[in-house]
Amino acid sequence: MTQILRMIVRRVGMGVATLFFVSILTFVSVEILPGDLAQATLGQSATPEALAEFRKEVGLDQPAFTRYVSWVNGMLHGDLGRSLANGKQISGLIQVRLKNTLFLGMYAASIAVPLSLIFGIFAALYRDSASDKVINATALTAISLPEFFVSYILVVIFSGLGWFPALASIRPDMNFSERLYVAFLPALALTFAVTAHMLRMTRAAIVNILSYPYIEMARLKGVRPWRIIVAHAVPNAISPIVNVVALNLAYLLTGVVVVEVVFGYPGLGQLMVDAVTRRDVTVVQSVTIIFASAYVLLNLAADIISTVSNPRIFHARRNA
Repeated sequence: MTQILRMIVRRVGMGVATLFFVSILTFVSVEILPGDLAQATLGQSATPEALAEFRKEVGLDQPAFTRYVSWVNGMLHGDLGRSLANGKQISGLIQVRLKNTLFLGMYAASIAVPLSLIFGIFAALYRDSASDKVINATALTAISLPEFFVSYILVVIFSGLGWFPALASIRPDMNFSERLYVAFLPALALTFAVTAHMLRMTRAAIVNILSYPYIEMARLKGVRPWRIIVAHAVPNAISPIVNVVALNLAYLLTGVVVVEVVFGYPGLGQLMVDAVTRRDVTVVQSVTIIFASAYVLLNLAADIISTVSNPRIFHARRNA
């Protein structure tokens, strides 16, 4: 247990260092973009005096290093600061958007994870059969299609038939069933994006376990195939499966930008795109840190679950 705690502390330290690096990279990336908030707000016809006055008003006249240190200091004290574009508290802007993005991510995960496990195990159990080939071909097709293309195809088909709205405009007064209905198409697009990867990794892990001698012994004893899968294969393949599921859950939370923009979904991805367009660097940095934190935490959770479920991984790392 002590060794696992040391691993957790070490990984948390690496996660904090990663977040620090991400914050620097994000700040520099926004700074080197052509134009700034003043030009994006006042337009091309603004006079130099008006631009200078606006920059002084929002603090853009200060050196970049000073502004970055000020933002980091606020973050360390739990203050995300204010949006440079509208002066609103960033925490208030993010709160509602974060709930919407979490709702969309969990919606997609509730569809994608069961489908991936069921079809992955089914393909492994009937390896090299016609069903296995159909599932693999479908998964490869889904992986090769970009998200925006899948999203537009879904809009053309389902919205064209009048079954679901093309725009996923979530409002605070909507009840749960209305949210599920409106957000179905973006959730389905995200499901296509992650299901194939999880399905193929689940199949590969189960196929690997099925080649072990103790599985062959169970077959010779007449144990039913599904009992072999459930009682022997899945428990021993849980480590790689949990790892790939956690990584794809992280993708669902951090990779929603394209899908949210296509469907006009009011989540963090849409907020970040709007902030980048207006060069609102404080909002961009805050949203990026939230995405990066979610990715780091889910990766840490995957490592802990993998290590606890299969201690050989930890010993292999120590001996490496």
